[in-house]
Amino acid sequence: MTFHKAALSILAVSLATAMLYARQQPRYQPGSSLTPDQAALVRQAIACEKATIQQIRQRAPVVETYIQDTRLDADLHLAPINDYYMLSRVDFNKAFFSNAYERRAAEGHGFFNGSNDAMARLSRVLGLSPASYSSTGFMDMMFVDPTGFDEQHYAFSFVRSELLGKVHTSVFDVHPRNPGAGRFYGNIWVEEEGGNIVRFNGGYTHDQSGHAYAYFFHVDSWRSNLQANLWLPTAVYVDQTHRTGDKDPVGVKAQTYFWGYSLKLPTRNSENISMKVDDAVDQSDTQDVSPLQASRIWVGQAEDNVIERLVQAGLVAPLTPGGYETRVLDQIVLNLSAANNLTLPQPVRARVMLTDTVEATTVGNTILISRGLLNSLPSEQAIASVIAMELAHVAMGHHIDTSYAFNDRMLFPDEAIFQRITMYHSEADNAAAAKQAMAYLQNSTYKNQLDAAGTFYAQLANRARVLKAITTPVLGDSMLRPDGTPWLAELASQSPKLSPGEARQVAGLPFGNSLKIDPWDDTVETLSDKRQAPVNTHERQANEERPSLSRPQPYSPPKLPAGESLDAIAPVSASSHAAAPAILVTDFAGTASEPNDR
Repeated sequence: MTFHKAALSILAVSLATAMLYARQQPRYQPGSSLTPDQAALVRQAIACEKATIQQIRQRAPVVETYIQDTRLDADLHLAPINDYYMLSRVDFNKAFFSNAYERRAAEGHGFFNGSNDAMARLSRVLGLSPASYSSTGFMDMMFVDPTGFDEQHYAFSFVRSELLGKVHTSVFDVHPRNPGAGRFYGNIWVEEEGGNIVRFNGGYTHDQSGHAYAYFFHVDSWRSNLQANLWLPTAVYVDQTHRTGDKDPVGVKAQTYFWGYSLKLPTRNSENISMKVDDAVDQSDTQDVSPLQASRIWVGQAEDNVIERLVQAGLVAPLTPGGYETRVLDQIVLNLSAANNLTLPQPVRARVMLTDTVEATTVGNTILISRGLLNSLPSEQAIASVIAMELAHVAMGHHIDTSYAFNDRMLFPDEAIFQRITMYHSEADNAAAAKQAMAYLQNSTYKNQLDAAGTFYAQLANRARVLKAITTPVLGDSMLRPDGTPWLAELASQSPKLSPGEARQVAGLPFGNSLKIDPWDDTVETLSDKRQAPVNTHERQANEERPSLSRPQPYSPPKLPAGESLDAIAPVSASSHAAAPAILVTDFAGTASEPNDR
């Protein structure tokens, strides 16, 4: 009996050890044999990925990340319960560096304490392990594997050929050959002509066992052909209904956008900033300037300096002839101005802030509206309501601080821009502008079509209870009073009651619904797809993160009209006044995080 007991004990231990060992082995199917052409394309993709990493080390794009915690909901399927927002100018040279744009320290607006702090917080939010990843966390997902993407570490299997947008691609299944934390597992789309990775979709192994089922999160990462043979990351989307290893059924949706690839690359060795004056225009006149006109010119110079500085930092879109600003926003400005017989000494122009935060403001005679706000507004009438309030600020003389007319006031690093430039209005100015905006709207052609605008403000106030990060402005004014009610509450009170369960009532739109950023030159464009009507309450959720699926196309140089040079169609970065000196940031103090160690 003793012998049998001992044998059974040894067998039990052996079985347990074998089961444990089996659980620790990678659960991957071996890679299938590739044809010579497929193998050559894989090797080309590996080489192109290394070249892409080197290319991005030479640039310092703007990186915006917005995260929503979600929970299962009976009516909405997944409902946001919390959110996080971060905006950074990132330098990937030699290691991963980032400088977070620090939010202004005004009461009620919050601020970020620094790049390392912000990145570490972002990693904690997403459940990333600091032992396996650098503090830049989520932004590492712009690469398949920045340190070990090769045939030695990964096995490749051909899946299919696929036309992705206008790009012919081959899809490969990719998985690590050996255990290791942070290894990619999923599919990659490789353009057949140049061998560049256009998209990758999958997850990352969680621990040293290399388990295929243990991921940090799942990621869908896209790239765009921004210049000849140059594909760079433009969007990263994360969507997990349940976080790995988390007993609390809280999911996460996160979206990261990259833009500003053509911005001047800052250095990190000093804090000196130089200014360069190009194409100075002689505006001298033989006539004397009256004190009133001189005051107006001085305000205009402050406006030009601020707008130009924001364009140089990648925070405001440069103008393009016939662009969205002139076709849509300026036309609404004209509609409201004409209907109310407004005569102003300088023309009022509208520009787009590139952030996803829901906000708007004015800088002199320039109206700034965020991309996030424009994307979530459900109609032209709703856009007109925002412009009406900002137009009231202009007409009532709520100008920017004229000390910005001194060029030296613009000499500071990009990450300090929210702290150094004050563009938000006082509560008294906002209250007065809201009252005047209602009068403008009632005198306009929009007066009988404002129902959607009113319900937008009602739903925004409702959503802001949980989505505090995206409704907190970084540059301008919130659409809501400090108590959470809309500034245009009168408009909301005159509209139909908000009905969350009614699919036909579109009170607001998901993020990214209408405008997109050109990642190279920061111009904004309208989406080519037609806007789809929601068919249920889940599809009609306002201010919700959605996947960033795109239709890649090969780069083609701008077509030049007959007799015109490239300069004739280049983006225009000056504001509505005289051209201001171009402010070039030549230094960008960076804080190094730990290099990626996977």
